[in-house]
Amino acid sequence: MTVTSAKMTLAEFLDYDDGTDTLYELENGELIPMPSESEINRRIATFLLAYFLQLGIPFYRLSMKTEVAVSGSRVSVRVPDLLVLSEELATALEGASRSIVLMDMPPPLLVVEVVSPNQEKRDYRYKRSEYAARGIAEYWIVDPMLQKVTVFEWVEGLYEEKVYAGEMAIVSPVLGNLELTVERLLQGK
Repeated sequence: MTVTSAKMTLAEFLDYDDGTDTLYELENGELIPMPSESEINRRIATFLLAYFLQLGIPFYRLSMKTEVAVSGSRVSVRVPDLLVLSEELATALEGASRSIVLMDMPPPLLVVEVVSPNQEKRDYRYKRSEYAARGIAEYWIVDPMLQKVTVFEWVEGLYEEKVYAGEMAIVSPVLGNLELTVERLLQGK
């Protein structure tokens, strides 16, 4: 569902305030209200945050709900569930008045999207091409409905895809071999 009929620029989006607490994404210039998170999606994202901290990733290089400007036919802004930032990007965001990765900043190292019901097309198709165009090294789609994790690795200008399910250990090109299975991730244990 779009909120405004006129296409917005990135500057207009950054200045937009409708007086509510509604979280929006900008999709090719259209303002899209984000649905409330389901409990399972929130738990998966929080579990991954804690897991990544246990791996030794510093807290300041992990971010939840940070906006990411990406390319489309017009600039879009996505709000992934979890990001792993490079040192350079963490430094660029330091002291920012708004947690947004702009086009002139380095891309995140890893973006995680947890699929919500009726949002599959956005995560599997649109965001995949947008994150690829942005040069994001790794993109995970965690799909609790299909009980799988798809890891996209940026290789020579395109994403190569690996799908994990059940007791398969997730392999992350950015983070290395993880001792994390899909089943454990989806159960949050």
